[in-house]
Amino acid sequence: MNVKIPYGKELKTVNIPEPCTVLLPHKIDVSDETKTIEDALKNPIGMNSFKTFIQNSSHLLVIVNDASKPTPTAKIIEHIYPLFAHHPDVKFLIAAGTHRPPNEEECQYIFGKFYDLFKDRIFIHDSKKEENMKYLGKTKRGTEVSLNKMIFDAGNVLVIGSIEPHYFAGYTGGRKALIPGVASYQTIEMNHQFALSDKACSLSLKNNPIHNDMIDAIKLVKNINIYSIQTVLTNDYKIYAASCGDIIKSFNALIPYANNVYCTPSEKKGNIVLTVVPYPMDIDLYQSQHALENGNFILDDNGVLILVSKCRMGVGNDAFLKVLSKTNTPQEVLDLHDGKYKLGIHKSIRILKIVSRAQLFAVTSLKNSTIEKAKMKPYNSIQNAIDDAVKIIKTRGDKPRVVLMPSGNLTVPLI
Repeated sequence: MNVKIPYGKELKTVNIPEPCTVLLPHKIDVSDETKTIEDALKNPIGMNSFKTFIQNSSHLLVIVNDASKPTPTAKIIEHIYPLFAHHPDVKFLIAAGTHRPPNEEECQYIFGKFYDLFKDRIFIHDSKKEENMKYLGKTKRGTEVSLNKMIFDAGNVLVIGSIEPHYFAGYTGGRKALIPGVASYQTIEMNHQFALSDKACSLSLKNNPIHNDMIDAIKLVKNINIYSIQTVLTNDYKIYAASCGDIIKSFNALIPYANNVYCTPSEKKGNIVLTVVPYPMDIDLYQSQHALENGNFILDDNGVLILVSKCRMGVGNDAFLKVLSKTNTPQEVLDLHDGKYKLGIHKSIRILKIVSRAQLFAVTSLKNSTIEKAKMKPYNSIQNAIDDAVKIIKTRGDKPRVVLMPSGNLTVPLI
């Protein structure tokens, strides 16, 4: 069968042997995005109206996601702009966490037509600038929490986010705007060490140590008014659901909607899985690893997992790559660091766990040597990767069963 697979801003036509199961976020018809936002603003959870919040805010800091998330930041700003158009002091902080700072093109993607209007008031969080952080204390699990001082200088914070499954935090959105979004490098590292737990996985919240640590951290933020606007998007990036108000309660309210979109049932696993990261989430290899995790859910042992992601901006945080180039097992990763967690090694360990049960191919724009360090076989052609995977399966006497995930970074397969 011929199918079109997104690669960067293009669609590549490839031939895939049948049977082929295509797993996508559920298609949900959205009639009126504006009404969805308006209804959420009219019915805030655990807080007064957004209008009251704005009117009582002499200084306002708006925290937004970077370009690695599909968050409809510009749409939200367009809707609420009349309420703070004449506000005396509004600043914007891009929650970059440990990601590289977004370039101007990405900032334009985030803010849309408002970029030129706000660009002198847009700041990018840098987790390594300790002088820009304020220390708040420790969580129950011992994470030392330091957040960007701009939060405390403003006293009033608007968080704009979107909720999708996340491979170790359970879901994106809500509390993740603060940690890792605007936290210090040390805070992020201490929180992310819990990603090594088997309970830190997609769709998991109740017993997820990463999530619970984030919630504890938010409780350390005292005397700051935080108003949250959260969304869930459809597979074509339209606003399906929205909630407003308390940062934790508004997040929790949208989890069922996120599951409706992104959790896709399948009766069987495949021995060849293509997991694709479409534009604009195909920023780098570091972020594309999310798609590997989701693809791994639906892959048979000894199968072939093919990552398709242009990785337009390179590797991203390359700490995991340096570790992978020196190790072959999860234990070797830990031994390399004397048993101590270093930020990024959770990715190394998770990739090595996949390698222990499957072959990894990667179709990217990166150098072959870079992909090889990541324990993957490099390809510059999607078709060639598919053909080689088919040969491997047929050589051992099996019939290829292909699973295609055109939005692999956002699709969680459920058997």
